[in-house]
Amino acid sequence: MSQVSPVAPVAPDATTRTETEGARPRERDAFFDNAKFLAIVLVVVGHSWEALRDESRVMAAGYLLLYAFHMPAFTIISGYFSRSFAFRPRQIQRLFSGVVVPYIVFETALNLFRAWNTGEELKITLLYPWYLTWFLMALFIWRLTTPLWRQMRHPFTVSVIVSAAATASPDIGGDLSLQRVLQYLPFFVLGLRLEQRHFETLRDRRLRSLAPAVLALGALAAYWAVPRMNPDWFYHRYAAQELGAPGWVGVLMALGMLGCSLLLSAAFLSLTPSRRTWFTALGTGTLYAYLLHGFLAKGAHYWDWYEGDFANSPAGILLITAVAATVAVALTTPPVVKAFRWVMEPRLDWFLTPAAPQKTKTGNTPRGAAPGS
Repeated sequence: MSQVSPVAPVAPDATTRTETEGARPRERDAFFDNAKFLAIVLVVVGHSWEALRDESRVMAAGYLLLYAFHMPAFTIISGYFSRSFAFRPRQIQRLFSGVVVPYIVFETALNLFRAWNTGEELKITLLYPWYLTWFLMALFIWRLTTPLWRQMRHPFTVSVIVSAAATASPDIGGDLSLQRVLQYLPFFVLGLRLEQRHFETLRDRRLRSLAPAVLALGALAAYWAVPRMNPDWFYHRYAAQELGAPGWVGVLMALGMLGCSLLLSAAFLSLTPSRRTWFTALGTGTLYAYLLHGFLAKGAHYWDWYEGDFANSPAGILLITAVAATVAVALTTPPVVKAFRWVMEPRLDWFLTPAAPQKTKTGNTPRGAAPGS
């Protein structure tokens, strides 16, 4: 919850390195690892607030605010590090091992977990992602379409039109999470079009000074919207008609939320440290935290951890938030990454034909090439 392997929510290592044909990969950029780490912490914290929002307008507003920008920011970064995807054999292998395999494993595991805890009938269909796995499905589809978006003259404009049209099209349904795939598409396409200089501009001192005010205004707007707006708009799972609104309202909401999310994402990225910090290295493990925390997030509901008055008290809210943040940090640490690498980044030499090493213009194989590049 960024290279040609997934970003976090998704990508394991090498999500902050790209490689062009005939060139050595750049060193990891601490800024992107920091951004991914901070975003995944917000994702986990946001899920811990889900059960608290009904009893508190403040928590409901915080929940709306997080959903307005944390996944859009992740998607922008995913697009940025997908720019070089061109169906090269090594890229296809990384797409399969880093996205398809985790999707199959966790779609199955999460549904088993749900059935075991709820007693519901076990239903596993890989065509209908449940809970967290929608992002892996979306990333798979987005990345396959990357060459097309790279060839268009006005890809962002086209993606916005597609997104708005999807919001007004209830017949799309939930298969392959297509509503989310299409409604989040502009963020991915924008990432494909961004360059390093654009992120450097966001870190300009003057813009950084404005970012807290932007987030504060976003929080006030979210607080105002809580009793007036269906929060499902921010999940991008449904068409307007499914939320009780006509299609033209869906188009306007899609455009309005896109603008809000881009502004808040810019503020978030502007405040992200560009230097190495204590958590920079943990930014390579965001896929692990994204997928693994789902069991605890759902388990907390199944096991009634939110029952009782304490959970909704100020002390309870602070404790739940602190625990969620700690879980997010723990799930990105090297021991967790090492323990689950076999499923997050499996070696599939037994299944896929090894890709030939890419060579530089001088005929030498580049050292340290980013997986999937």
